[in-house]
Amino acid sequence: MDSITLPPTSPEPTPHRTGSRFVRACLRLPVDTTPVWFLRQAGRYMPEYMAVRKHHSLLDICRTPEIAAEVTITAAERLGVDAAIIFADLLLPFTPMGLDFEFLAGEGPVVHAPIRTAEQVRALRTDRVDELAYVSHSIERVAAHFSSPRPDGDQLGIIGFCGAPFTLASYMIEGSSSRNYIETKKLMYASSLAGSPESTAWPLLMEKLVTVLTAYAQQQVEAGADVIQVFDSWAGALSVTDYREYCLPATTELVQRIRSLGVPVIYFGVDTASLLPTMRQTGADVLGLDWRTPLDQGWQSIGSGHAVQGNLDPITLFAPPEVLRTRVAEILTQAAGRPGHIFNLGHGIVPGTPVENVIQVVKWVRELSK
Repeated sequence: MDSITLPPTSPEPTPHRTGSRFVRACLRLPVDTTPVWFLRQAGRYMPEYMAVRKHHSLLDICRTPEIAAEVTITAAERLGVDAAIIFADLLLPFTPMGLDFEFLAGEGPVVHAPIRTAEQVRALRTDRVDELAYVSHSIERVAAHFSSPRPDGDQLGIIGFCGAPFTLASYMIEGSSSRNYIETKKLMYASSLAGSPESTAWPLLMEKLVTVLTAYAQQQVEAGADVIQVFDSWAGALSVTDYREYCLPATTELVQRIRSLGVPVIYFGVDTASLLPTMRQTGADVLGLDWRTPLDQGWQSIGSGHAVQGNLDPITLFAPPEVLRTRVAEILTQAAGRPGHIFNLGHGIVPGTPVENVIQVVKWVRELSK
C-alpha cells in the first residue's frame, strides 16, 4: 500500500484554449470524440520532415523557430490530429546549464563530460534559462497559426514539453543512452550515505533541474502552450522503492510548479506499469501509458481522478488494416467512453512507419469514439 501523502491540490488549470477537445480531455471533461495525437508525430517516418533534415541538423531545427514551427505545423495538419507538440529535444536545457552535448550518427545524444561528482553538480548553472527562448518563439508561431477554430469547431491544442528530473539527470550522468544506469544509480545511492563526499550531489542535481525546468516550462506556457508534457523516458529502470525515494519528490515538485502556471500536466514514462500507482502521486492531470499494460488495467491502477493517454503499440502501425483497426477499437472499448482518455501511442512513431496508416488511425478514432 502506498504511504506517501498526495500533494496538496493546486488550483484547477485554466487552459488557454478551452475550446480544445484535447485540453478538455486532459481535465476529464466531456468531449464529442476522443482526442488523438501521436508521440514523435513530426519525425523520420514523414517525407516532409526528411526533406527538411536534408538541409538542417536536428539541433538546427530545434534552435530555429521558423523551421521548428514549420515542422510542428506540417505534421499536425498532415495527420489531422487534435494537438501539436512543439518540435524540440529533451536535452536542450543542458546547454544553458553549462553542459555541452551533440548528436552522433548511430549513437544518439552524447554528453562528452558526464556529471559524476558533487563539484560538477555545483558548477551547473540555473540562471541562463533565457537562452532557451527559441523554443517559446517556436510555440508563439504555432499558437498563432492555430489561433482560429477548425471547420469542426474544435481548436487544436498546443503541447509544450520538458524532460523529467530523473531522466535528464540520467543523460547527464551516463553521458549517453544506457542499459543498466550504473553511474546514475551509484550517484543516486550515494545521497543516502551521510558524510560521503558525493552525498549532496543527487539532491542538488534534482533541485537545479527542477529550477531550470520550471522556468523553461513557464516560457512555453507564456508563449501559448496549453499543456506541458513531462517525459520520464528512463524512469522504468527504477524499482518502486528507488522511484519513491530518489525520483518522486523532485518530479512531484516539478509537476506542481507547472500546474501552478495554469495548465494541465501530462506525465509519461516507458515500461512503468509497476510505477503507475506511485506516479499518480505527482498530481499530474494525465498519466501516459505505454503499450505493455491494457488501458483499462492501467487506468484502474491510477484511479479515476486522473486522465490517461495511450496506448497503441507503435509497431502496430505496420500491421494490416484489419488488425490495426481492431487494436484501435480495443483501446477505445477499454476506455469505455469515460471522460479523460486521450488516444496516443505507447511510445513514439518509429522510422519507416507508413504515414497513411497513422492518418487512418486518426479517422478510426473519430469514427469509433463519436
